[in-house]
Amino acid sequence: MIEINKIYCGDCLDIMKKLPNECIDMILTSPPYDNLRNYENYTFNFEDTAKELFRLTKMGGVIVWVVGDQVINGSETGTSFKQALYFKELGFNLHDTMIYMKDGSPFPEQTRYLPCFEYMFVLSKGKPKSINLLKEKTKGYKPSTSNTKRQKDGTLKLFNYERGKELRSLYNVWLIQNGYMKTTKDIFAYEHPAMFPEELAIKHIQSWSNECDLILDPFNGSGTTTKSAKYLKRNFIGIDISEKYCEIARQRLRQEILL
Repeated sequence: MIEINKIYCGDCLDIMKKLPNECIDMILTSPPYDNLRNYENYTFNFEDTAKELFRLTKMGGVIVWVVGDQVINGSETGTSFKQALYFKELGFNLHDTMIYMKDGSPFPEQTRYLPCFEYMFVLSKGKPKSINLLKEKTKGYKPSTSNTKRQKDGTLKLFNYERGKELRSLYNVWLIQNGYMKTTKDIFAYEHPAMFPEELAIKHIQSWSNECDLILDPFNGSGTTTKSAKYLKRNFIGIDISEKYCEIARQRLRQEILL
């Protein structure tokens, strides 16, 4: 029996099979993709994993799949898009295609512009049941009692209603700092080769889940998802095949969580 609020070491396919159908509210993960990092030589079966994630996700549940592409023989692989399309074939909706923009590039290129982003595919099983869009102050905010909207024939139609909201939803491109002591303040966690930032995890968990929901990360790595879920009063299950990484994640949970 799988208990919640724990981290499990093992192949995620084996462990997920022990979970009942449609028990997960949200999945947030960044799988090992395109051999951009060596995760102690572990690999994973994407298609079988995707099928299992579809089985586990509740109706209205959301997956946030953070991935990028490697350049091989002069061409980007397109693995990220192939995975997103396969999720759609299984029955997920591609609710939003978001960009995680980094504030630096660790791999300077000589023949193309510096790579500084990854995709964050937000996939939903039906209509998302939890949508808590984060807000920011509207630039150049000015209250107004009128607005225009472009019609199909190109003309403008005047609408008389109050517009000009002081706050608006964030753009779907998130500039998030990454790197040493920016991804996390947990120094010991940098033994993991490819963490995603705590800020990224927190924003997505806030956006697509509510308190007490159950969050799964099948490639939990250093435990950013599970740490952030605990901080935000969500339940969680973390899975990773590396005992070394599981211990890092458990250590992050044992300490007082201050983000």
